Amino acid sequence: MKITRTGFFRLTGLATLAQAGRKLRAAAAPKRWAMVVDAQKCLRDRGCTKCLQACHRAHNVPQFRERNHQIAWIWKEPFERAFPSQRSAYTAETFKDKPVLVLCNHCDNPPCVRVCPTRATWKRADGLVMMDWHRCIGCRYCVAACPYGSRSFNWVDPRPRIAELNADFPTRTQGVVEKCTFCEERLARGQAPACVEACPDKALVFGNLADPASEVRKLLRGRYSIRRKPELGTQPQVFYIV
Repeated sequence: MKITRTGFFRLTGLATLAQAGRKLRAAAAPKRWAMVVDAQKCLRDRGCTKCLQACHRAHNVPQFRERNHQIAWIWKEPFERAFPSQRSAYTAETFKDKPVLVLCNHCDNPPCVRVCPTRATWKRADGLVMMDWHRCIGCRYCVAACPYGSRSFNWVDPRPRIAELNADFPTRTQGVVEKCTFCEERLARGQAPACVEACPDKALVFGNLADPASEVRKLLRGRYSIRRKPELGTQPQVFYIV
C-alpha cells in the first residue's frame, strides 16, 4: 500500500500520541510501595552492614557512641525481638539469636500518623509514611505510638556527628524525630532505595504491590512471608520471606 507524505505524518503523529498515552497511563497507575526481605539471604553474611551504611550515608544519619543518643533508620535486631509473636521450636533452629534487618514498616494503618498533633508525619497515597522535620515539635508522641521502635529522637544537635555530609539531603536539628522514608527522594528519580541498591546478595527487593507483575508480588506469591507484630493491625508493608 502506498503511503503519501501526509499519511506518513498522520501515522507518525498517531504513534507518538499513543506512546504518550501509554506513558501517562503508566504514570497515573496506582502505586503501593513495599519491601521484601529475604531473611535467609540476609543471614549468609551476618557481619554485612552495607545496606545500613548506604542508608545512613545517603541521609546524613549521625553516629553517636552514646547508646541513648543513637539514631538509626535501618538496623539489625535478634529474630526473637523483631518477631516476638512468631517464635517456635522450629523457627528457632534457623533464626535463634540471629540478626534480622528492620526499618520503618510504612504501615497501611500507621499509629504514628494518628497521634501527631502538627501533621509533621503523614501517609502518602503510595503508602509512604513521611515526615516534615520543619513541622516536628519534638513531642515524641509518634515515638511512643510506633510499636516497632522505628523512630529516633535527636536529643542533641546531630550535625557535628555526621561523618560524611551528603549535601543533596537535608540535615536535621536537635529536638526533632527522624526515620526511614523508603528513600522517597530516590524514588522520585526512578531509583531504588539506597539499602536495596547496596545489598550485595539481593536480599532486599523493593517494588509496587499494586502491580501483579512486580518482583515483590512474584516473591510473595511464591514464598511464605511474615510481618512484624501482625496482631496489632498496623499492616506493615515490609515483608520477610523465610
